[in-house]
Amino acid sequence: MGNASYDEIEHQYEDVERQLSDPEVIANQAKYRVLSQRYTELKTFVEKYRLFKNLTQQKNDAMDLLNDPEMKDMAKEELVDLNATLAEIDDDLQFFLIPKDPNDYRNAIIEIRQGTGGDEAALFAEDLLNMYERYCEKRGWSFEIISQHLTEMGGIKEVSFTVSGQGVYSELKFEIGTHRVQRVPATESSGRIHTSAATVAVLPEAEEVDVELNMKDIRVDTYRASGAGGQHVNKTSSAVRLTHLPTNVVVACQDERSQFQNKEKAMRLLRSRIYEQQLIEKRKKESDLRKSQVGSGDRSEKIRTYNYPQGRVTDHRIGLTLHALDRIMQGDIGPIISALMKADRVEKLKSVAN
Repeated sequence: MGNASYDEIEHQYEDVERQLSDPEVIANQAKYRVLSQRYTELKTFVEKYRLFKNLTQQKNDAMDLLNDPEMKDMAKEELVDLNATLAEIDDDLQFFLIPKDPNDYRNAIIEIRQGTGGDEAALFAEDLLNMYERYCEKRGWSFEIISQHLTEMGGIKEVSFTVSGQGVYSELKFEIGTHRVQRVPATESSGRIHTSAATVAVLPEAEEVDVELNMKDIRVDTYRASGAGGQHVNKTSSAVRLTHLPTNVVVACQDERSQFQNKEKAMRLLRSRIYEQQLIEKRKKESDLRKSQVGSGDRSEKIRTYNYPQGRVTDHRIGLTLHALDRIMQGDIGPIISALMKADRVEKLKSVAN
């Protein structure tokens, strides 16, 4: 990838920057939002490219000093560092030129479901929910529960929540799959280690323009919200169940006090579920995408094990093991996500090179 491509992107950035100060563009909210998003994407690249050009000039200056007997050794040392940094930045710049997942900039809707393992699996699902909530706090992202179904033990049968912020889906999409836990359950008197599981689905949050929903195609059922074990917590029919008849996608929401709020949240979830179905169909047609990403994106794929007796977490897709289970369960999953993003980037760079 030559510098000509990099220069072209820098010119695009300068053009977008000019447009964002145009009063006509500022008055057009839709256009301004699209350009602002593009500006943010290009800014990261351009800052790196300008650093790359600056360091390239420093490298040229250091090479000139190789002819100076007094400065030769110092110049050689400087060149070693400069070449390593330039190679790293060039990798980052090349990665930018790879076509992006158009959903990376979106917010996400995450669904966690109790898997095999009974009550222990439901308690683990709750642990995962807490882990993600703490990670969102660390990243400064907004976290909001859409709906949840609790078990009598206090664990989670199923929960859906939204995460809003910069680049949310680009990071959290690597959490899709089956998460396994190996530990002694609180209910186990003999101290035997059990293996339980919970599944995590991450949906890019769809906007109204992505999925056109006709209310004629949606059956709306209302019912009384209930707590764990069927205990009624609401005497009015505030809970809402939506069934999209053409696709048979069903969603329900009962966490808010008003029927209107529950219906609004359920619509967001329904729209994103249908959008996810469309993406799955599209990805089936684009089988090459599967070969150039870490993990299949299939929620049934076993991706990670949390082993309590050994205090370790292992991500099976990249063979990464960290002996920091306590910290990770407190929301410190950044190192795992960074490693997965890096591995994904390497795979994509390989596929472009081939």
